[in-house]
Amino acid sequence: MNLDDEICYCYHVPLRKLLNFARRVRPKHAAQMSECLGAGTGCGWCIPFLCRIAEAAAKPDSLPLELTPQEYAAARAAYRQRKQRNTFDGPQSNSA
Repeated sequence: MNLDDEICYCYHVPLRKLLNFARRVRPKHAAQMSECLGAGTGCGWCIPFLCRIAEAAAKPDSLPLELTPQEYAAARAAYRQRKQRNTFDGPQSNSA
């Protein structure tokens, strides 16, 4: 993915913003990534990616996502159809 591609579709947060936030703040817990424009607090799709971004922040010049924007969008569409809900504690099902 490119730096200007959206990671959080709900709040339109691009990879560049998230990487800069993670490098500046150095979150101790991945959940702190939600402090960057609310990323991860909508549908939850991007939470696993926010965790990867938080881990990669310590490595200069690293891009933690090797998907194309089209692959990322297709995977999110499948996630939404499954009615799954990711959390910073792991995936949850909404079928209760």
